[in-house]
Amino acid sequence: MGFRCGIVGLPNVGKSTIFNALAKAHAAASNYPFCTIEPNVGMVPVPDQRLNELSKLYNPQKTTPTMVEFYDIAGLVAGASKGEGLGNQFLGHIKEVEAILHVVRCFEDPNIVHVGSTVDPVRDIEVIDTELCLKDLDTINARYNKTEKLAKTGDKDAKEKLPIYERVKKTLEDGIPLRRAEFSDKEKELIKDLAFLTLKTVLYGANVAESDLPSGGKHVDAVRKKAAEEGAEVVVISGKVESELIDLPEEDQKVFLKELGLTEPGLYSLIRAGYRALNLITYFTAGEKEVRAWTVRNGAKAPEAAGVIHSDFERGFIRAEVMRCEDLLKFKTSVAVKERGLLRIEGKEYVVQDGDTMLFRFSV
Repeated sequence: MGFRCGIVGLPNVGKSTIFNALAKAHAAASNYPFCTIEPNVGMVPVPDQRLNELSKLYNPQKTTPTMVEFYDIAGLVAGASKGEGLGNQFLGHIKEVEAILHVVRCFEDPNIVHVGSTVDPVRDIEVIDTELCLKDLDTINARYNKTEKLAKTGDKDAKEKLPIYERVKKTLEDGIPLRRAEFSDKEKELIKDLAFLTLKTVLYGANVAESDLPSGGKHVDAVRKKAAEEGAEVVVISGKVESELIDLPEEDQKVFLKELGLTEPGLYSLIRAGYRALNLITYFTAGEKEVRAWTVRNGAKAPEAAGVIHSDFERGFIRAEVMRCEDLLKFKTSVAVKERGLLRIEGKEYVVQDGDTMLFRFSV
């Protein structure tokens, strides 16, 4: 699994259209609010040319990409945290994801009604942020009251957490998403179980008209300025174009993209942005039975990477045989790589690098 990503946005911003293109699913994408009344889930393979090349090299029985799980969350409106529209019913689904893709409308179309009457992506971002802040405020208020009572009895754990809860509460009362506040790693660990929505990594998907590709227009500039306040990435994407692309043969896709001045579909850009934002990398395992891509956090050591495959691999880790993917592709076999001194034996302290091809030795 790469990561889980919840797609949020106001009604009629093109959220479900983009989801359909991403996951090749068929969520309702009608021109009225609340057409998405079930949280659709789509598994999307992570595009990686290195995996394709390794598969050609080994000709395995099976090739398995790593996957990103997208959740299409029903359109939110002002007041969603208090049950307006359908928002309150679905905010809970966001708790399960590592990242949030916030789709904002950056196109003008008089035939598609905007819930706010006018196209103003910064206003739309603030509406969603407010609703998520209010939902988080409900969460912290409930926990704070219980913790405060425990702290008065002398409970050590409660006394440690209460000052952090107070800062969380004050931040949210000021309407500031928690991702914009500074928390130490220890503090984040202490509030992890509360699964705050505004503490999650956010990407902004600027949904533009085909004519505004590839760079976007004035609305995208406003989104970029807003996103820069929290160091978030903005991906320019056209839901309309993506929905047309998925039905085209690969060669026709390339021609279409070139005509638009694009080098890859918006889907690829979104996934790459997600990997960067979450600080994730990919390593590979390769053999005649299967060639497979695996996702780990950047900075993970070899035993942790092995544990992604199976907990026994991590528990009984002995060593890892490591080759760079590009070396394997260049010299064609692991034997040839080894002969050139490029196959390494690494122990428990080895930090996995993006593009490593690994064979783990373990004993349990």
